[in-house]
Amino acid sequence: MGMNVDLNGLTLKNPVIAASGTYGYNNEFDVFCDVSKLGATVTKAISLHPRPGNDWQRIFETDCGLINSIGLENVGIEKYLSTYQLINLSTIVNIAGSTVEEYLELAKICDKNGIKAIELNLSCPNVKCGCLEFGTDEEALYGLVSRVREIYSGHLTSKLTPNVTSIEKIAIAAEKAGANAISAINTVKALGLKLNYINGEFKKEYVRGGLSGKAVKPVALGAVERISKAVNIPVIGMGGIYTLEDVLEFFAVGAEAVQVGTANFTHPDTCERLVDELEAFMQTNGFATLDELKNKLRALPLAP
Repeated sequence: MGMNVDLNGLTLKNPVIAASGTYGYNNEFDVFCDVSKLGATVTKAISLHPRPGNDWQRIFETDCGLINSIGLENVGIEKYLSTYQLINLSTIVNIAGSTVEEYLELAKICDKNGIKAIELNLSCPNVKCGCLEFGTDEEALYGLVSRVREIYSGHLTSKLTPNVTSIEKIAIAAEKAGANAISAINTVKALGLKLNYINGEFKKEYVRGGLSGKAVKPVALGAVERISKAVNIPVIGMGGIYTLEDVLEFFAVGAEAVQVGTANFTHPDTCERLVDELEAFMQTNGFATLDELKNKLRALPLAP
């Protein structure tokens, strides 16, 4: 069976990718599962210099989801390349900057060090500057992606936010600027709040950050469908993927591959399981290639 997928210049052996921010530096999960079976893994966001992250509560569990406010804590590109880089896996490096110059320097370092694929983090809502600032403005995004494209020769994915009026317009800007693919969606801006009444006083616990998990899947499916109709480059869908049915639904609305995120925290073998279940489904039902399966799913009419 042919489970490989071509993401416009990046060929993966299957379409299941571990999402940024949920797989660390890609060297932690091999104690739980066979990571080599995955199509690819995406590193947590890597910045030019080390970042300590936010100094307040970072995680808040909510119904069917998780709100995070990590603040892009990471070791920086230099230490990542010298300590954590794994050359035996298909690894996509997620890069994040506060300024255009930081993104360009990161892209230049990745190109110099032979990093075959990067994902531009244009959508993290948990930092004071950078990321989301570029991802919500068509002109700013076009300017950044086009300048990165000029100096980076590898595969370039733009990761988009749902926190915009028209994600289609943002995706079109990324395509025109030279992105090879789009990944969507990143987390949804949210507030997690818990009130306790103790000794006649209210006490509150809260986190402002990005909502992920099952709660955002309908938002993600809608965004992927709209983006897929607006651009001619591959879309990598993500948002609340836990089961094979979730994967098939994203294929049905136009995703060429999927990223699995929040599910990894509670079931760290999720990505490997989805690879096995997809392969078994294709074999049992006579699908010789992944494209054949996708075409069958996309032939199903959706209401306008």
